[in-house]
Amino acid sequence: QEVPDNTKPQKIITTRYLKGIKLHSTAINQTNNMKLFTRSIPLFATIALRSFVNAEVVSLTPENYAELTAGKAVFIKFFAPWCGHCKAMAGDFEKLASEYESSTEKLIAEVDCTDEESEALCTENGVQGFPTLKYGNPSALSDYEGERDFDSMSDFVSSKLKLSCSPFKLDLCSDEEKEVIETVMKMDDAKIQEEIEKVEAILKEADDTLQKGIEGLQARFEEMMEEHEKKLDVVKEESNYTLKKAVLSMKNKEASGSDEL
Repeated sequence: QEVPDNTKPQKIITTRYLKGIKLHSTAINQTNNMKLFTRSIPLFATIALRSFVNAEVVSLTPENYAELTAGKAVFIKFFAPWCGHCKAMAGDFEKLASEYESSTEKLIAEVDCTDEESEALCTENGVQGFPTLKYGNPSALSDYEGERDFDSMSDFVSSKLKLSCSPFKLDLCSDEEKEVIETVMKMDDAKIQEEIEKVEAILKEADDTLQKGIEGLQARFEEMMEEHEKKLDVVKEESNYTLKKAVLSMKNKEASGSDEL
């Protein structure tokens, strides 16, 4: 999806645009059903899906995430093995990962969102479609909105992916940032968790509101399309539109045949 740009003209709601909304809504629903899908597929299918996972790219799970990302700026692909777009970019992402495999400051990695063990990472980071690329501070990832070919991703990682202020990199923090970190560090763990959950509840409510809005818009669109098609059918039937076109076509063919004679 494109990043909203206030300098661009406002989008006009067209058939193509609304169909895009429907696809986005479907992607969200697919993500919500991910757990059910993963648990229901047969064992042999699970093995087959995992065979697509790129062995040369670091695979992150909740168990190794903190250890492997500590102190690094990260560029992470969240994917599903069955996703066509994921497969299409796999080669470029593998090439990118190989460029930074020995880096101590940057990590190129991936998360298989169909793997039950890794699913929590996808949920925590708000993944709603595949592939989703995120970057930056491992504890506060940002969405990557650039092109997904090798050159574009490589240019981004080399020029814009940098270590930033975090509890792991206090030397990169300003005095003001250090004060904020120190304040949070002094808070009780339960209090921190409580505040995180409050924010997550607000985010969920916002997502739910958006989803309901999309569903309502889609329903209205389908209703309008049905009304439109019925109106066209009535006009054609009352005017003998189809018959007149057939008669005209027949006369044109007869006239063409007479000219040839």
